[in-house]
Amino acid sequence: MDKKDFFVTAALGLEPLLAAELIQLGADDVGEVRAGVRFQGSLATAYRVCLWSRLASRILLPLGEFAAADADQLYTGALNLDWTEHLTTDRTFAVDCTLVNATITHTRYAALRVKDAIVDQFRSRVGLRPSVAVERPDVRVNLHIVRDRATLSIDLSGESLHRRGYRVDGVHAPLKENLAAAILIRAGWPDIAAAGGALIDPLCGSGSLPIEAALMASDSAPGLLRSYYGFSGWVQHRQVAWNELLEEARTRQQQGMAQLRNLIVGFDEDRRAIKAAWQHAEKAGLEKNIHFERRSLSEFSVPAVNNKGLVVANPPYGERLGSEADLAGLYNQLGEKMAGHCRGWHAAVITSSKQLGRSIGLRADKINVLYNGALKCQLLQFDLDEGNHWQSLENGAGRAVKKTLSPGGQMFANRLRKNLKKYAKWAKREQIDCFRVYDADLPEYAVAVDLYADEVHLQEYQAPKDIDVNKAAARLQDVLEALPQVLDIAADKIHLKTRRPQKGRQQYQKQARRGIFKEVREGNCRFLVNLSDYLDTGLFLDHRLTRQMIQQLAAGKRFLNLFGYTGAATVHALMGGALTTTTVDMSATYLDWAGKNFKLNRFDPAAERLIQADCLAWLESAAEVFDLIFLDPPTFSNSKTMDGTFDVQRDHVALLNKVVTLLAPEGTLVFSNNLRKFKMDFSALSHLQIEDITNRTIPYDYERNPRIHNCWMIKRLE
Repeated sequence: MDKKDFFVTAALGLEPLLAAELIQLGADDVGEVRAGVRFQGSLATAYRVCLWSRLASRILLPLGEFAAADADQLYTGALNLDWTEHLTTDRTFAVDCTLVNATITHTRYAALRVKDAIVDQFRSRVGLRPSVAVERPDVRVNLHIVRDRATLSIDLSGESLHRRGYRVDGVHAPLKENLAAAILIRAGWPDIAAAGGALIDPLCGSGSLPIEAALMASDSAPGLLRSYYGFSGWVQHRQVAWNELLEEARTRQQQGMAQLRNLIVGFDEDRRAIKAAWQHAEKAGLEKNIHFERRSLSEFSVPAVNNKGLVVANPPYGERLGSEADLAGLYNQLGEKMAGHCRGWHAAVITSSKQLGRSIGLRADKINVLYNGALKCQLLQFDLDEGNHWQSLENGAGRAVKKTLSPGGQMFANRLRKNLKKYAKWAKREQIDCFRVYDADLPEYAVAVDLYADEVHLQEYQAPKDIDVNKAAARLQDVLEALPQVLDIAADKIHLKTRRPQKGRQQYQKQARRGIFKEVREGNCRFLVNLSDYLDTGLFLDHRLTRQMIQQLAAGKRFLNLFGYTGAATVHALMGGALTTTTVDMSATYLDWAGKNFKLNRFDPAAERLIQADCLAWLESAAEVFDLIFLDPPTFSNSKTMDGTFDVQRDHVALLNKVVTLLAPEGTLVFSNNLRKFKMDFSALSHLQIEDITNRTIPYDYERNPRIHNCWMIKRLE
């Protein structure tokens, strides 16, 4: 089947987990965005995601995107799509709508205008119209408007995928099934289950966590119980492909259930909750694989089990059930029971209250941020080993969660906190998601801390040879312990790299192989970054002002981007109204990445020139003329694909002389490099007008390090 673009919605905080899951399910070109993940794949891949994703909310197939600043534009854009490819007059449909920073402010009115467009198109073509059904329509259309740009999609899931089909009674405040799955995945349950470990939930409510744990341990597809999917009544539905996936899932479930030996237990003092939990387990076909029992927390004990495992709990937060003051004792008792009965186990507790989390009285070894609806929660993870001592409330349990920083670590934290206050407001005002918040401000802590929305790219500068290795490691540990506390992020959202002097394209070489992209904002542009796989992320933050300058110069210009990397400068040129763009780089990976960046900013990659070539070799035969050129070569290169070596200091005269032959008479060349000791050879380039614009291109967050790059504006002298 041909590949299509899909978008998967998810609760905030689940994006990295969902991206990893989609890759496992066979998705290609996976990219994280806020509250969702994009991917490419066949229709069968999308079906597989519908059936197997434990984390997704909805699977959307985008049909078209258009301007929708008012109701008339919205109606016209919807009318221009061919709805006969998706719907027939004897089937029902419904339109859902979400709005973000849109001129249109009423979701129902926006949905109504799209409904009118669909109905009017059918009436004009065949004289009949499909009916609307709010509950379980044959086809569900999703309308999403962001900043007056509308996207219309087919909702392949039909209704949220967290509705597995086994729940009959929510009991007070039930945990959504996909959030329960996320908690278990974050807590390492898949590996614990594979090793034969047990799971105990001492506050199980209606059983979401134990049931999701059993579904994982038995290799049961979470969508097998669902009787309704949005693709079932869709014209392009492929029933044969769906049947094959169902058959495969049933076979895997049968095999997994036959091998399931894990002890999975849920306790709760609420009789109604336990009754509902048993009903849910029975409906899920797991009543023989899970044990539920009415038991208060004070009566908690661990059943006899050979393998230790995971204790997991979703206690009341004080938001809807009980007050925070009343619940501190419950949390403290939970910590006491875990420490006293589960020594050697791993534990995970989710709460929206930091104070209640502290009341547990145990040291959390890891903290993840998850969202339960609109509530920002912390998933606290504990290794219940001999060194993790429980504290009662009387002995200061409320202050026991965070690790105590060393004096040096506290000094680093104070500086980081001061810098964050300075740069965060500026970044918000400039509409920048990624910026440098710390850059070796304290000589003892030689790291660079770059924020990428809710994640950190941490670069450790290689310590001098006279610095003791153990001391350097201790200082890095100080940094790793301070960052989550100051920035309020989970430890697993810190991506650590060690920066050493690089040669050639070493900085572009793979560090890992996750292949997960994250979308970030830079003014009016959007870019995909990869925080894990390479030393650099795909976006050089110190060139932010340089790119903005290119955007300002680009209107009506023929633009050339040499050593183009991931095409960020080209995106800015396109956003500024460039007439044509040419991007040259020797890496197919980065040119493909550039194409993704073009598409993300609503430019067609096929309409722009992306040339895979050694730039120096390409210059030897290039004969085109450009009005604006951006030249940002490596400091040194000895790539296998090129003859000899390139040294920017040694070879810049020859390089610039070659590049200016492609420059139109009134054209502009922006030349930059990152060699701190670079010296321009003005005498050998006296035939050119050269202006040093370095100071104008150093961003606010890099002013402490003005030698981060050199930048020159060059024109031809007539």
